[in-house]
This record gives sequence, C-alpha cells and structure tokens, in this order.
Amino acid sequence: MMSGLSLGLLFSATCIMSQMVLCFVTSVSSWCPTPPSRQSETKFTQKTNKFWEFEEQSNTWVEINLPFDLMSCINDSCSKVGSIENMDQKDDETPALKQQQNITDRDETKEDYGAVLPLRRRISLTRMSEASVWVTGQSGSIYERFWNGVKWVIAPHELPNPTGQAVSVLIINQTILALSEGGLLYQLQLNENSQPIWTEFMLTTEQSTTEEAEPGMVIQIKSGVVSYDGERLYLTTATGELMEISEFQPLSSSGDLYEFDKKSKPSWKKHIWSDPSIKQSSLRPSRGCTLHGLAGAHSSSLFLLTKNGFLVERRLHKRKWKWAVHGAPKEHQLSATTAVQQSELNEKIFSLFFATTKGFVFEYQLPKNPGGTDWDKVQGMWINHLHPQNAKVARGIQGIEIQSGRLIFPLDDGRLGELHLPGFGGEGSGPTQPSNLRRKTSNRYEWSVLDAPETEGWNAEYCTEERGPSNCMTGTKDVISYYEPNDLSTTAPARRRKAEEHQHYIPLSNHETGTSESYNFLTSSISNNFRMRVMHADRSFFLITDNGLTYEYLYTDNVWVWLRHEHSTAIRGALGSYNGSLFLVDINGNLLIRERIGNELLWINCTAMKKGRQVVTGPPWDGVMGKARRVTTEDALFFVNKKGRLLQFTVALRKFQWKDCHSPPDTKIAFIVDQEVHRKNIIFVVAQNGRLYQYNRITELWHKHYQSPHLVLSRSPGTAIRPSVLSLAGSIFMISDNGGLVEYHWDSLDGWEWVEHGTPYRDVLLVGAPGPCFDDTQLFVIGSDGQVYRRHWDQRTWKWTCHGFPHSEPSSIEDQRIKRNKKCATDDNVASYKNEARYPDGYSRNCNEKVAAVRPTPFSEDSVIFELQDGRLAELRRSEGGAGWEWARIIGTPTSLCFTSYWTAVAT
Repeated sequence: MMSGLSLGLLFSATCIMSQMVLCFVTSVSSWCPTPPSRQSETKFTQKTNKFWEFEEQSNTWVEINLPFDLMSCINDSCSKVGSIENMDQKDDETPALKQQQNITDRDETKEDYGAVLPLRRRISLTRMSEASVWVTGQSGSIYERFWNGVKWVIAPHELPNPTGQAVSVLIINQTILALSEGGLLYQLQLNENSQPIWTEFMLTTEQSTTEEAEPGMVIQIKSGVVSYDGERLYLTTATGELMEISEFQPLSSSGDLYEFDKKSKPSWKKHIWSDPSIKQSSLRPSRGCTLHGLAGAHSSSLFLLTKNGFLVERRLHKRKWKWAVHGAPKEHQLSATTAVQQSELNEKIFSLFFATTKGFVFEYQLPKNPGGTDWDKVQGMWINHLHPQNAKVARGIQGIEIQSGRLIFPLDDGRLGELHLPGFGGEGSGPTQPSNLRRKTSNRYEWSVLDAPETEGWNAEYCTEERGPSNCMTGTKDVISYYEPNDLSTTAPARRRKAEEHQHYIPLSNHETGTSESYNFLTSSISNNFRMRVMHADRSFFLITDNGLTYEYLYTDNVWVWLRHEHSTAIRGALGSYNGSLFLVDINGNLLIRERIGNELLWINCTAMKKGRQVVTGPPWDGVMGKARRVTTEDALFFVNKKGRLLQFTVALRKFQWKDCHSPPDTKIAFIVDQEVHRKNIIFVVAQNGRLYQYNRITELWHKHYQSPHLVLSRSPGTAIRPSVLSLAGSIFMISDNGGLVEYHWDSLDGWEWVEHGTPYRDVLLVGAPGPCFDDTQLFVIGSDGQVYRRHWDQRTWKWTCHGFPHSEPSSIEDQRIKRNKKCATDDNVASYKNEARYPDGYSRNCNEKVAAVRPTPFSEDSVIFELQDGRLAELRRSEGGAGWEWARIIGTPTSLCFTSYWTAVAT
C-alpha cells in the first residue's frame, strides 16, 4: 500500500488521505503517485514528522500527533496496516513510557484490539444518586435510569421541541439543568399539575464579567462542569469567557493547564508542560481532569490526558509542582478517565479507570504512598477489563461510578455497559450495598449490558404512570401481568421460534457469504412492489405501468379522472412520498421528485444533485395510514442502490442531502423491510442472503438479528406495526422463502422472537410482499390462487379469513368448488356480490378478476387497493359499522385490456 515510497524533504508538506493514498502538496501544485505494485517488497521509509489528515467535520487539514496508526477500511471493517512513529523520540528519552507494556489482560488471551472508534456527539453520563443516573444520548435525547424499589426503569426527559438536542445534564444542589446544543440552559421544574417541565434558564450579560458585551444579551454556553461537592457550577461561553472560577480551571483550548490562585492577589498561573519524554503533545482540553489526594494532607495530584492519549500527573509534592508520565497501555491511546472513590478500595492501591480510543476499559493501579524523592519514577500496573461482548465502550466519554465496585460506561452502539464485581451489579441488582462486599481491590470485574432507549433502537421501554413494577416513582410486585385484547404477543395458533441464546443481536460476521448474490431485484420485482403509491388518502394515488408511464387517479370536481404525468424517460416505480412530493425512479436509476409548486407541476432530479446516487428501491410505506406523521428537522427517506447499499436522502426543510450508509459485511441489501415505523431512527432490511439486518441512523451501525438457519426470508419489503408510541412492542411481518407469513415480534416480556403464521391452506402459498395493516391487528396478503387473505387478531388469537377476488356476477361453479374444498372463511367478510354488478356491454374476454402478485396499497383508513391480473384495480373497503370487508368497486386503468372505455385520461 505504501511500500516503495520514500518521503523526503523536497516538498513543503505531506498529507494522508482517508483512502490511504499519499499526496504531496507544494505551493503551486499537487501530485498523487501511482499505487505501488503489490509484488514490491520495498519498505516505507519515514523521513519527516510532519503529517496531516483531512477532518471532514471541519473541512480542514489537521496536523496529526505521532505515533499515528494507519488504518485500512473496507465496508466499515477497519484494521491496522502500519504506523508513523516519532523520529525525534530516542530510546533513552522514554524510560517513563516503556512501562506501558506492563499490562495484565483479564482473560490472559491475545486480543485483537480493532480500529479506533468514531467520536460520538452529545453523549454524557451524570450521577444524581446511587438510584438515579441521567444520560444524554447521541440523538440528543435525555433519559433517567432510576431504581423504583423493584427494578431499574427508564424515564424520558426530552427537551421541548424544537429546542434542539441536549449535550449534557448538570445537577447542582438537587437542581437539574440541561445544556442544549444551541448553547442554552434549561431547568427542570414542576408545573401546577406537579408534572416536570423544562423552562429556559436565562443567562444575560448582567452576570457576565465582559465589559464589552451589551447588557441584556443572551449568553451562549459552550460547556459546563459541576464541582466535586456538587455546589458550584462552572460555565464557559462561546466567546471564551469563564462564568465562575474555582481553584482548578479546566484546560484552555490551547492545551495548557492554568491555576487560579485566590489566596493572595487573584491571578492566573500557567503550568508549563516541558517533559522531554513526550514531545509535540499538549494536554487535552476539558477531558480527563481528575484531582486526588495521594500522600497525605499536604500532597495532591491532578491526572490528565495528553492529546496523543497518554496519562500524565501533575503533583504538588513538598510545595512544589512536578510532572510525571504514566504513558498508556501498549497499542492503546486513552480517551477518557473515570474517577472512583478511593476510600472504598484497597488501602494500599490507588486506581483510575480509563476508556481507550478502541473501545476498551483499563484500570491503572498505583501505590498510594510510594514515599521517597523518586515518586515520579514509580510505575503502576495496567489491567485490561476489555469491553462487553459484541459491544465496545464509546470513545472519549467519561464513565461514572454509581457505587463502589459498580461503574457505568456509555457504549459505542448507544447502550450502557456496567463494569461490576461478580455477583454485585447488572440489570437485576439495585443500589443496596451488600454486606459481604470485599473492601480490597478485585481485578475480576464482570460486564453487564444495559438496554437504553437511545433512538429507540435498543429495546428499553419507558416507565409508566400505572401501578406495577414499571412505575416511574415506586414499583410494586403485587400486580399480575396479563395480555390486553390487542396484545400481539399471545399467538396460540402460530408456531414460535424463540431465540434461545441470542435474544437481541449477534455480531456481524466477516465470513458469511450471500446465497443469492445474482438475484436481480432491479428488473424482477421493483415494479411489483412499487407499482402504486398513495399521495392523498381517498383522493389521489399513482400507478406505474409496465411500459414506464405514470398515471395519477385523482378525485376532482366530484369526478374521478386519470392524469398522465409525462417524463422524458420511462419510470420504474414510485418509491415514496413526503410532504406532498412524490419520489419516483426511472429506468436509469435516477431518483425524481414530482411536485406541484403553485400552479406548476415540476420534475426534480435528485440524482443530479451534489453527491447524488442512483437508486432501485425505497421504503415500503410512508408512515402509518391514519396516524399523523411527526415532522422533524432530520426527516429523511432511505433507498437502496444498484450495488445493494443503503442510501439516506435528507428531505427536511428541503435541504436535500445524500449520505451513503453502506451495507452489512459480505452481503447486499435486497429491500428495505421497514423505515422508522417499528423503531424510530431504525431501518430494517432484508439482505440477498435472506437474513434480517437493521441500521441505526444515529450511531450509523449495522446489526444482524438472530435468525434460525432454516428460516430464510423472501427478498421483498415488509409491513411493520406498532400499536402505541408509548411502547416499543410491535411486529414486522414478512414473507418467508417458502411462501409463509412470518412475524418478528418484540415485547418487554419475551423480547425478540419469530412467529410463523404459515399459509391459509396447505396448497396455497403467499406471493409478493405483505400488504397494508389496519388497526394494528389486520394484515392483507395475496395467495398463489389469486385470492386475498386477511390475517387478523380475533378473541385473543390469530385467524385467517378469505376475501376471494372481486366478481361482477355470482360465483361460478369452480369458485364454489374451491370454497367448499378449502372452506374459505366467510363469517363476516366475503364480498357481497350484487346483482346490479353484472358484466356491462363493453366486457372483453381479456378480463381476469383474480388478484395479481402486486403489493397492495392502503387508500384510506378503511380501504385498500389491489391490482387484478387483467390490469384493472379493485378496492376492498371496510363495510359500514366496521364489522367486515367487502369489494367496493373495480377501477379501469389506461393500460388494461378490460373495460378500456370506462376511464378518462388527461395528459399533463
């Protein structure tokens, strides 16, 4: 990759691109050499210490600190391929750093440490008490993990919309403040109904020490920290002002340490970093500052992290400040520190806990009273506590200690990880201190993963106001759980496959190969799954024909008419709608918007925009029919491109923007199963290997769900239901590869589990994708016999009901025989075939009333549209009173060979 390349000093600068291609930049030109031959064995020779990397967030080049790891990333799978060392660092200059190899691994096995994790925004942990931990997630949400006396519950504390996302929670003398990303402070108070609400905490320039600021101007806060005793608050403003001053001030933006001395004349004193063992490395601002008393009343130490991830100590020893370098574990860089109560641990050992940039947790043990004058040469022991299984600790975020021997860290995937002593801690353990807890330090810690509601992707439901174990204030054990009538978790007739070992998620494998990579979903199934799209309920929907024409069926001036929407290229499908705009794809894969602005109809080519992509499929549904869609500033539609990668297209506020979300390793995406119906900010997809995956748009991580190797999903969209936004309970319905109905269900009692609903009859398979779901209890599917079937929840059990297909005259003998042999249920829902609906004079022998294997679309809260095998459309509508369903009408289409004289087309 970089072999055979020698870096000289003939160029003014050297930069490292993200694709690992070296570019030499001069004042007048740039040159990127041709990649060297793989057969070359010439070693890379480093001849300079000046290297830069491009930072996408700031869109600037930033000089890197050495040593620096070179990473190779393929489909988000990263590995270390080399490193750039500090040439000025001599062996005799680093005696203090050689101790970093002194590591004890918990499992005494060689660990593949992996790649450096990305930085997560907005995440923070704040301890209120042993029974209360406040968390801000990467999405900007705020929630409290609270022990109600029976179990740990999650209470939501979202900032008012559109305030913005929260970045931290500050608790001062039981007063709870939240800092938003916009720099505003909010205070949690009780209203007249004793309900907690956020009110803006105004800070104006009257409290400011800046003389140039105008009185009454709102101050924008950049960061905040609470003193160790919880009685003082220190804030920094966007202009660099310090609102309050304590004895030790957080680091300045330049990476220097300052001390404010109030004993005599108030003044700032700079602590100069001059240790020769770590050159060109200033201290990291606002991270890792921990103050501890170590060797008596007259000594104290401040532990800090440098920008290259080393631990250093600034100790006041015999009235003199001195530096000591403790380094870092081998092949790791420290990113954040977690302080623990030293009085509860071993009297002889002083411990600190650190998270690394690669998602590991290390404990650093030092003797508390080393004595002598050479205390700065005393080295400690690094103990590797690894990370939870299948999850790593978030980079650069401080953990907290809720009790002695129990620490909580934010994980990179949005959940929480608890590091605790054996038998003491985890989800089922409250804050009660056990009497037999050893007071000495134990290296044998265990990990427990705690689910969190971050973006609703991690199965933690919020607490309830109802009496019971999940009450938000006080839990009770004397409540017997029972199923509500519409609870979908009791499915007696269906066969269940319970995930025995992995009830939630399993790690992605780099060795699994898709079984059907040649499956051409672009040409074989896009028209069947995206042929129709509703624009306005009961008033307008679009139809895409086989020859690529676009028609709109519109109700205007009390008349139904067909409108033709002309475009220069043929259209393949209608992929979505948002805020009155329709998103379509043409035969070339271009994403197009059809919308009306004023009295003018426009076509907008989204693929032609900056970083535009070609697409083939999109989300199956546009929200839930009848339920208002919450509009946010981060609304986006998701699509799949020809290479099977997930694409995000932001549509909020018409600030169109493309983003490549990649795909699971070693497989391609076939279809999006659900977009943010079952879980907010979660996109479920089925891959070409027939397995189910999910993408979290906040953490940008992929996960594969547990699935029996015998259960293979068909490559088609799905239908998601979620009965209540207050609960995560719900299901995703899909079709299996053998033509059966499959449900993937979640509730707080059983977790994730697969439910197999099978088929209506032994000789009838389900074709196409599942249709719309009504009332969260009624799902429509199409059988291989051309009939419509409804899977519905009735009297606490699932039932099949056959709706046949629409008829214009009484059923034929053949239809009666089929019904008699199959006993198609007709209890409340077989179509009422009326005498006046006989064939008209324009009847053609090309008519075929059986239903085609085209995914139906909901037209309103009470009707669904199917396409017939003769090209016409048929509407199945809920009967008056809502007792059943009946065929309401047949709609002639511009391309149907049956009843061609019964429609009106208007070119547009």
